[in-house]
Amino acid sequence: MCGIAGLFDLNGKRDFPRELVQRMNEVQFHRGPDEGGFLFEPGVALAHRRLSIIDLATGQQPLFNEDGSVAVVFNGEIYNYAELVPELEALGHRFHTRSDTEVIVHAWEAWGASCVSRFRGMFAFALYDRGQQTLFLARDRLGVKPLFYAELPDGTLAFGSELKVLMQHPALDRRIDPLAVEEYFALGYVPEPRCIFAGARKLGPGETLCVRRGEALPRPHAYWDVHFTLDNPVSLEDASAELVERLRESVRLRMISEVPLGAFLSGGVDSSAVVAAMAGLSDGPVNTCAIAFADPAFNEAEFARMVAERYRTNHRVETVESDDFELIDRLAALYDEPYADSSAIPTWRVCQLARRHVTVALSGDGGDESLGGYRRYRLHLMEERLRGTMPLGCRRPLFGLLGRLYPKADWAPRVLRAKTTFQALARDSVQAYFHSVSILRDQERRRLFSPALRAQLGGYEALEVFRRHAARADTDDPLALVQYLDLKTYLVGDINTKVDRASMAHSLEVREPLMDHPLVEWLATLPSALKVRGNEGKFVFKKALEPMLPAEVLYRPKMGFAVPLARWFRGPLRERVREAVLGDTLAATGYFDRATLTHLVDAHQSGLRDYSAPLWTLLMFEAFLRNAGAGALTPAGRGAEAVCHV
Repeated sequence: MCGIAGLFDLNGKRDFPRELVQRMNEVQFHRGPDEGGFLFEPGVALAHRRLSIIDLATGQQPLFNEDGSVAVVFNGEIYNYAELVPELEALGHRFHTRSDTEVIVHAWEAWGASCVSRFRGMFAFALYDRGQQTLFLARDRLGVKPLFYAELPDGTLAFGSELKVLMQHPALDRRIDPLAVEEYFALGYVPEPRCIFAGARKLGPGETLCVRRGEALPRPHAYWDVHFTLDNPVSLEDASAELVERLRESVRLRMISEVPLGAFLSGGVDSSAVVAAMAGLSDGPVNTCAIAFADPAFNEAEFARMVAERYRTNHRVETVESDDFELIDRLAALYDEPYADSSAIPTWRVCQLARRHVTVALSGDGGDESLGGYRRYRLHLMEERLRGTMPLGCRRPLFGLLGRLYPKADWAPRVLRAKTTFQALARDSVQAYFHSVSILRDQERRRLFSPALRAQLGGYEALEVFRRHAARADTDDPLALVQYLDLKTYLVGDINTKVDRASMAHSLEVREPLMDHPLVEWLATLPSALKVRGNEGKFVFKKALEPMLPAEVLYRPKMGFAVPLARWFRGPLRERVREAVLGDTLAATGYFDRATLTHLVDAHQSGLRDYSAPLWTLLMFEAFLRNAGAGALTPAGRGAEAVCHV
């Protein structure tokens, strides 16, 4: 895995300061500690940090075509590069390395911008074509690898693998985007294409940006989407057999490496399936690693051990204490933007453990979205059946009233929380799903935000993120719709962001076989009844894996990578959370209602309510502000045009 960075003059051919580009590259040293490389010529600068995985001797970047007129810096892996090489050679292209990176420059020469449709892998790259005076940026279909960019006031386009790369440029507009604040407090991350800073953007998954000197910066182009046709007539038996074969092929491609390779093994279905497939393809034992939790309520290590023993892996386990919260401040520097998934802590730890033994690790990420594994999908389908019994015009006033009057019951399982159910039934399908995944619901955000911030929002709600994607989903199937929404939002903004930053912090490459785009496309053709049946998610996957994994692993309740936030905020982090939430940093933004902040802290710490999720979200926002430079805060309460500078 690697890091990329660069500058492109949109209007002319200025020379860019070498020390600036070097600083942009150095700040992402962790992404590629093995080597660094640069290209400087009038109007363009490219930079690269390399973590050597394939072609260790000759894969340095920037990498060029035969005459040096096309250069690329690349983060990721093209898994089908060996298939593309002979095809490109037949077209007259000559290869000088064994690196998958070289395929990109020749594919650009052969097929232009459509070259990305030929690549199977995870990638973010920047390609410069001197003859066409063109910069071409691309990101993989499922957003595994990140790419930030910014058009600066002087006509420079800056880009990089992490936001901290762009932050090295003094001209970056670092005003906080109030719409990003609304989205963050709803979802716990800032979803593509928005960035926490008004002056920066994220290239979306499955998008390219083709920039020609002398022309205005265009809108990104979407070159791929997933279509839930659900029209595959395959039987359960045949679907199970084909699913196993497709999994094995995806795993086989991701086992190509010239450095030590292993896998995460959490004890869940997805990571266990990947390890089982690896064992069947390996001549020797698979290297596996797992995190055990001192708190048995969060510990899945016993299930990981079952799989490790069955396949005789070289299994390593590290126990994380229940009070492993020393990473809180480090997370802010790691993620650059505010990021509120607390499972980032154990993810950081498992990457730390893996890197002691391997350079590449396979994971089971992406399976829940494509295979229908989340418990919330089953709850959504249950609510959809109830919504189908009554028109929205009748449901909205009836259940809206009940939702307002019924007491809140945070202590109960969601299925028994009548207030939450009533609120969901008063909404349409997209509203209801957004409501179910929001950290702070609509009314809670309105209470949290100050009048000044609400004025800046101008009525904007984060629901619009889901509305925008739902309009392109091209399906009215209830399960397929929410799967599509998660593939476009949660998977990219939360899961992939978490794994990329945590793994790159340790110079570890993580590969995700269940995000292989041909596999995702095929799964989207399967009827939803093969994914969720009754109260069982991942139905076809579990049936397919029955010969390969213990029933205790396949059919146990899903646990996830959780941490005990509620207890932390009433115990060892009691004063820390009070100081952060009620302290000067958040107050200086002018974004928040002081009485609401005080209520959240007092009610949680008294045991009256469980506000651990919103408190963690606030804690991470406060840590972000301090990391980004909270000393330059401009209060948001000076009118609707005021913004927060960091």
